[in-house]
Amino acid sequence: MPNIHRIALPVRSYECDFYGHVNQVNYLRYMQEAAIGASAAVGYEEARYRQLGTIWFIRELEIEYFSPLKLGDTVHIATWVGDFRRVRSRRFYEMTRTSDNAPVARANVDWIYLDRETETPIQVPEEMAAAFVPDDAERAQTAAHRPKFPEAPPIPNGAFTMKRRVEWRDIDSAQHVNNANYLAFMEESSVEATAARNWPFQRIQSRGIGIMARKHQIEYRLQAALGEELKVTTYLAEPRRSTVTRIYLIHRISDNALIAQSRSQFMCVNLERGTLMHFPEDFVSDFADSFAENLP
Repeated sequence: MPNIHRIALPVRSYECDFYGHVNQVNYLRYMQEAAIGASAAVGYEEARYRQLGTIWFIRELEIEYFSPLKLGDTVHIATWVGDFRRVRSRRFYEMTRTSDNAPVARANVDWIYLDRETETPIQVPEEMAAAFVPDDAERAQTAAHRPKFPEAPPIPNGAFTMKRRVEWRDIDSAQHVNNANYLAFMEESSVEATAARNWPFQRIQSRGIGIMARKHQIEYRLQAALGEELKVTTYLAEPRRSTVTRIYLIHRISDNALIAQSRSQFMCVNLERGTLMHFPEDFVSDFADSFAENLP
């Protein structure tokens, strides 16, 4: 059995968003806190990684949201390593609300083990793998194939692009943009893209509508550093009556290198009932040229 690490975190007021729910970005921060604690619990704290001259970077992340957390809630997070390959490791997360044990979110993160100075992949030492997953046979069975991240559909004429300079507040101790902040950039671009179509959140709320994240699938390609200029391009795909996929592409402006990308599914929610509802026809028509494919 892998070592399962458990923590409980109270929801703070500053973690809540426009809807009074924990902002989608903060779930990634909860996961990061849990992963750091899990690693330290088996003898691999930050000081030891620095001594080894190595670091873990996120390659891919998937998260699905089930029930929103609110101020006053406490979230319980269970995390464990369930997958090892030569230079990669997949960590799983399950989040529940402590008051009723309701599922809140489920996630997995694919990490790459790197040389800290050169940022090139290196093989995970056997003793490190054994610390996280002590059973040799189980560890050998979990080296699952990684499917290729889905290719983004063609960019439509109505795609929205936002420019963003990497600021001091975006950087973490690895001296790059923290992984959660890429999702914050994406969230900011979708808010601006929606407002640009004359659908600011005040208008959406006045119609009794909530547009809420259901899941994210994010691929991290490169690291962005302080002062670099980025552009975030976003557009829509896979329209359904109550859900839609939003594509995000983050490029570095200086060389047009792809830094990160995401396929994110959002749902239309009746704010009064808290249930799924159809997207209003005028809302859909105002975004018609933002779709990667023709609307049905």
